[in-house]
Amino acid sequence: MNPAFSVVFLTTLSGAGQGLLIALVGVEAATRFGFADAAAVPPMFYVIGAALSCLLGALGLLASFFHLGHPERAWRAVAMWRTSWLSRECLALPAFLACTFAYGIAHAFASVYTLEIGIVAVVASAVLFVCTGMIYACLRFLQEWATPLTLVNFVLLGCASGLTFATACAAVFATMLVPALAVATCLVTLAAFVSRSASLVRNARLTPRSTVQSATGIPGARIEQNSRGFTAGAFNLREFFHGKTPETLRRIKWTFIVAVFIVPFCLVAFGGSIRSIGLSTLLLCAASAIQYAGLVAERWFFFAEARHPQNLYYRRA
Repeated sequence: MNPAFSVVFLTTLSGAGQGLLIALVGVEAATRFGFADAAAVPPMFYVIGAALSCLLGALGLLASFFHLGHPERAWRAVAMWRTSWLSRECLALPAFLACTFAYGIAHAFASVYTLEIGIVAVVASAVLFVCTGMIYACLRFLQEWATPLTLVNFVLLGCASGLTFATACAAVFATMLVPALAVATCLVTLAAFVSRSASLVRNARLTPRSTVQSATGIPGARIEQNSRGFTAGAFNLREFFHGKTPETLRRIKWTFIVAVFIVPFCLVAFGGSIRSIGLSTLLLCAASAIQYAGLVAERWFFFAEARHPQNLYYRRA
C-alpha cells in the first residue's frame, strides 16, 4: 500500500496520547491503593500530562482531515457506525479527548472523583485502540494486516510511547515516580518489540493467495504481461503501491527497530537510574522524541508492507 502521512500521524499521535492517559491513571490508581506515595505526586503532573495527551490526540485528529478529499463533509464519516470501524473511530476519538480533558480539569480543581473520571477515560482509550486496530485487522484480503497482532501492536506501541512521555513528565513534576515509570516503560517497550518482531517474522513468511492467473482471469500456466492497459499514472498506481525498492524497505525496517525499541529502552533505563535530575530529564525527553520519530517510520512501514492483490496486475509491467 501507499502510506498516507495523514494517517501515519493520526495513529501515532493519538496512540501516544492514549498511552500517556493510561499511564497517568495507572499512577493515580497506584497512589489511591497505597502502592505509591500520593504526596509525592503533585496535581500538576496529572494536569500537564492530561493536557499533553489532549494535545497529541487533537493533533492526530487534525492530521486526519488532510486525508479527506472534501474535509467539509467530514461529518459524514460517522454515518456508518453500525458496520464501519472507521466510523466508530471517528466517534471514539472525540470521546477520548473529552474524557481526557475532563480528567485534567478534575485534577486542576481538586475534584474527589478524579480516579473515576480517569477510569472512564481509560475505557474510552481502549475503545479507540480497538476501533483503530480493527480498521486494518478486519481486511482479510490484506494478509499482512489480517491478524490479531495488528491490534496488539497498536495497543503496545501506543502504551510504550505514552509511558515514555509519562516518564519524561515525571522527571519534571514528580521525580519520585521516575524509577518505577522507567521500569514500566522498559517492560512495555520490550513487550512491544516482541509483538512487532512476531508480526515481521509472520509477514515475511506469507505467500500471496492470489496469482497472476486469478488476477487477470486467464487460466494459462505461463502468462507474460506486457502492459497495464495505460501508460500514464492512475489511481491504482498512486494509492496501492509505495514505489520504494526492497532495499529502502529494509533500511526503514531496521531504522524503526533501533529508534522505537533499542535506543529508547537504553535511554529510559539509564535516565531512570541516575540521580542527576537535569541529565535524567534530558535523556527521557530525548527518548520520547526519538521513539516518536521511530514510530512514524514504523507506521509508514506498516502500511507499505501490505501487498494489495491488485498489484499482481498493475505492478507487473
